[in-house]
Amino acid sequence: MRRLEDRLREKDILSEELINTALKKAAETHRHLAVVLLEDGFVPEGILLPVLAEHHGLRLVSIESYKIDASAVKAIPAKIAVHYKIMPLKLEDDTLTIGVYNPADLSPSEDIEANFGFRVERVLAPKREIMEALRKYYGVGAETVERILADTDLSLGGGYLYKDETQDLEKAADDASVIKLVNQLVQEAIQDNATDIHFEALRDGVSIRRRIDGILFETSVPRNIRLLYQAIVTRLKLMAGLDIVERRLPQDGKARVKIGNREYDLRISIVPAIHGEDVVIRILPAAMLFDLGQLGFSETHLKALEKYLSKPYGIIFITGPTGSGKSTTLYACLNKLNSREKKIITIEDPVEYELRGLIQTQINPSIGLTFARALRSMLRHDPDIMMVGEVRDKETAEIAIQTAMTGHLVLSTLHTNDAASAAVRLMDMGIDPYLIASTVHVFIAQRLVRSICSNCKEKAYHGNSVRYRGRGCRMCRNTGYSGRVAICERVEVTDDVRELILKRATAAEIRRAADAAGLETLAADGFQKVEAGITTEEEILRVTFV
Repeated sequence: MRRLEDRLREKDILSEELINTALKKAAETHRHLAVVLLEDGFVPEGILLPVLAEHHGLRLVSIESYKIDASAVKAIPAKIAVHYKIMPLKLEDDTLTIGVYNPADLSPSEDIEANFGFRVERVLAPKREIMEALRKYYGVGAETVERILADTDLSLGGGYLYKDETQDLEKAADDASVIKLVNQLVQEAIQDNATDIHFEALRDGVSIRRRIDGILFETSVPRNIRLLYQAIVTRLKLMAGLDIVERRLPQDGKARVKIGNREYDLRISIVPAIHGEDVVIRILPAAMLFDLGQLGFSETHLKALEKYLSKPYGIIFITGPTGSGKSTTLYACLNKLNSREKKIITIEDPVEYELRGLIQTQINPSIGLTFARALRSMLRHDPDIMMVGEVRDKETAEIAIQTAMTGHLVLSTLHTNDAASAAVRLMDMGIDPYLIASTVHVFIAQRLVRSICSNCKEKAYHGNSVRYRGRGCRMCRNTGYSGRVAICERVEVTDDVRELILKRATAAEIRRAADAAGLETLAADGFQKVEAGITTEEEILRVTFV
C-alpha cells in the first residue's frame, strides 16, 4: 500500500518541508500522520479527508445529512463511542456502520467486533460532525453517566437520587465522575454561548435547558441522568458554598470557573419544587469589554445618550423587562465615563461584572443593606457619578432624585414596558412630579433582538423589497440567528414632556407628545435594523408585540 505522504506529494497538497515536519512530529508524539495533519492544522480537514478516504478505500460521508439508525446508537454504549470518538450510523443484520475520522486507527472496529459480535463497516466523516452527533444522540456527559452508574449499586439503595445522609451526598458530589459530569454540562453551555442553564426535576426525569440569545433550548442528556440528579445539585451547592442539607428554602450563591484562558462567574440559584430542587445557573464572563458602540444603538440614539452622559448632574433611566439588556447598557455607559478624574460608585443586586476603577457595592437586604440605605451612605464618599442597579420603591427613588439635585449624575433602571410609562411609574411610587420633571434627562426603553447569522445569511425577497434571513447552519444551531443587538426608544424630558409630567399626564399623553416631537419607537428602530439586514421582521414582531 502506498504511503500517505506519497499521496500528499503526488497531489501537491503540502510542501516537502511541511511533510517532513509532520512526519517528525508524528514520530515524536507517537501519533499517526493523518492525526497530526488534522489536529495540528497542517491541512484543512475539507482538503485532507478526501485524500484519506481514497488512501484507505473508505466512503466519505456527511453525518449532518446522514439518516442515523436509532438501533445502531442503542447497540454501542456511550463510553465506547465517546472513548474512540466514533459515531454508530446504521445497523443492518449483523453489520454495523460507524463514522470515524482517523482511518488509521483500527482499535474501535476490533473492540466492537470482539465484544459485540458485529461486523464493522467504516466510513470517513469530519471529526466535528462526529462530536456533534455524539452529543446529540447520546447526550452531554453520557459516557460519564454510564461510568458512574456502572460503579454504583442502585438496586441496593446505593444510587445518588434517594440518598439523604449528608456525608454520603457530599462524598457523592465530590466523586471525580460527578465533578466531571457537572463540568461537562457547564463547559458545553459556555461553548454554546449560553447565558443560563436551567436544571429542572420532573416527575419522570430531568430537564436541562440552556438560554442562548434569549431563547431556551433543550440540552440532550442521557435519560438515566435522573438517577444522579441529587448528586449534581449537591455538587452545585458545594461549588457555590451553600448548605447541602437544606432543601426546603431557596438558596443563592456564586462560583468562579475557568474554561481555557477565560474565567466565568456562575450565579447559582436553587429553589424547592414539587419533584425536587430546581437550579438556575447564570453565566457571566469575569471580564467583558463594554462598548456603547457595539450594543447596536442607532447613530441617533447613541449621540443622544452620549449627550446626556456628558451632563454633570441629573438622572438617566434605562427601562425594560428582565433580560432586555439594561444592565449591559449601564455598564457600557459607566465604562465610557470611567476615568481617574471621576469617582464612580455603583449599588447593585448583585454585582454582575467587575469594572476596574469603580467602587461597587452589593446590597444585602437580610442585614438591612438595601438600595436606599447604601445610596444614602455612599453619598458621604463624594462621588461624581452613581449607578443604582434598580429603582424599586419610593425611598430609593427619592434618594436617587435628591442625589441628582445635589450635583451628581445618576444612572438607574426601571421595570416598565416602554419609555413613556417610566415617568408614570415614578409618580405611582409617590414621587412628586416636580422632582421628576426637574431631574430626569431621558427615559430609554430597550429590548434585545437576535441578529441574523452571518454564516448562513441570505436574501429573502419581501414583495418589492430585499430582506435577509438566516438559512440555518451548524454555527447557529439551525436557528438562523447568532448574537443579539439592542433596539430602543427614548423619551427626552423636553419642555412639553416636562409640562405633562407636572400635570400628572397619563403614559398615553406623554407618548403622544413624544410622537409629535419625533419619537422613534422600539418597533421603528427594529424595522430599521430589518432594512439594514441585521435582523428579521419576525424577530421584531416577537419582541415588540406590534
